[in-house]
Amino acid sequence: MIDLADLSPTELLALHAKIADELRERKIVRTFNNPTGDLAEYLFCRAFGWEQTDNSHPYADAKQDGVFYQIKARRMTRQNTSRQLGALRELPAQGFDVLAAVLFQEDYRILRAALIPHARVVDLAKRVERTNSWRFLLRDAVWSVPGVRDVTADLRRAEAAWALALSDDPTAT
Repeated sequence: MIDLADLSPTELLALHAKIADELRERKIVRTFNNPTGDLAEYLFCRAFGWEQTDNSHPYADAKQDGVFYQIKARRMTRQNTSRQLGALRELPAQGFDVLAAVLFQEDYRILRAALIPHARVVDLAKRVERTNSWRFLLRDAVWSVPGVRDVTADLRRAEAAWALALSDDPTAT
């Protein structure tokens, strides 16, 4: 195991870049952005057999049988426990049918996950004029909203299966 304290800032950044490249090579992430969103997309698609949409799709990240899913995630840390998901754009236009949302712990382990019908998202989201978007907080109360499906166990199973496959074959995705 590498002792990160022994590495210089330059070496830490180089290691970060190598890790990002390896995650992309294994098709766990699709972009060179923060991996939180890409990891969420990967896990939801593995858990439910969804097909990822093109990166250029404006409102949906995945689809299956004519249903479009917007996938959002939040990684909570000791320094920032906010549950605010990324901005939702054009919410009334219904560019997606279901919001698939996950909260990650600081180490990227799954804390909670839910599938939220578009109508419930509209009910719970708040308009933010300044950014021309809607804000959605993934509070614990969301799981008790009618129509919301708790899929925490589904994502954890996908995560466990993926980790097991990787322990047997590091090139498996």
